[in-house]
Amino acid sequence: MTLICSIYRSPKKEGMYLYVDKKAGITKVPESLLKAFGEPHLVMSLALTPKQKLARVDREEVIRTVNEKGFFLQMPPGKEDYLLNLYTPGSS
Repeated sequence: MTLICSIYRSPKKEGMYLYVDKKAGITKVPESLLKAFGEPHLVMSLALTPKQKLARVDREEVIRTVNEKGFFLQMPPGKEDYLLNLYTPGSS
């Protein structure tokens, strides 16, 4: 199955992206999510094909979720625990 989608970047949270069907745009995204997401900035439009690979999300999950809900929200990657422990306030 192929999906022509538009991918939007959140101005509020680095690494947060919204995938939507290009035809429908953001019309199916709940208002509460758009408020938390911020003004969507279009990054690109692309055809998700059976051979298409995505860096951090499963292509099939994106297609299925966009078809079911009208959008797919990609959350930022989690911080590695060791990165969180590199800096402790008050230490030099």
